[in-house]
Amino acid sequence: MNEQQLSERLEKVVSYIPKGARIADIGSDHAYLPCHAIQKGQIEFAIAGEVVDGPFQSATKQVRSLGLTGEIAVRKGNGLAVIEMADRVDTIVIAGMGGALIRSILEADSNKLTGVTHLILQPNIAAHQLREWGEANQWALVSESILREDNKIYEILVLEPSEQKVSYSDSERLLGPFLMQEKSAVFQAKWEHELANWKEIQTQIDASNAKNEAKLVELGMKIKIIEDVLR
Repeated sequence: MNEQQLSERLEKVVSYIPKGARIADIGSDHAYLPCHAIQKGQIEFAIAGEVVDGPFQSATKQVRSLGLTGEIAVRKGNGLAVIEMADRVDTIVIAGMGGALIRSILEADSNKLTGVTHLILQPNIAAHQLREWGEANQWALVSESILREDNKIYEILVLEPSEQKVSYSDSERLLGPFLMQEKSAVFQAKWEHELANWKEIQTQIDASNAKNEAKLVELGMKIKIIEDVLR
């Protein structure tokens, strides 16, 4: 993968970025995504944010080598702290982290979301954490996708600020309202695998001498949700 040829996952993420956007790519790694988007003429400006020195240095080198220092600002900092008001960022991309970590990044610097019109989030796990966050903070899902890459399944969530109260059912929160409607083959495979895994855990807890009743109730609710949707 490089700035010319992104992974299928990141290509899908880029496809959701509005034309002419000013983006912050948080956890940018080698800055391939913003470099690609600039070279395609899709975005006007980007921040490539990194908290770890190695990836920060790699991103800096990449942007310099392509002569894009005028369009892409590489900054070292934690999460949304790399964004400044003068940047006029309207789109934030966070890809390749766990859902709980992405949620904590959004919560830690929520003031940096002022003026932002799009969040494009690609959690590796626990996408429900981001639907819950959106529900609690009036960010509505406007699109979702699910794909398989290198034998791993990824979800991509696109959120916009909402003036109305955002509310999801338990099944929508867990599975994704758009993904539930589409019920793609990848969606089916993901949740059939999760269902089998949760049933195995349920059996192990049942056989245990020290039963965790709260965990059994939680698993039972999740299993019912999946069975109802896949039925």
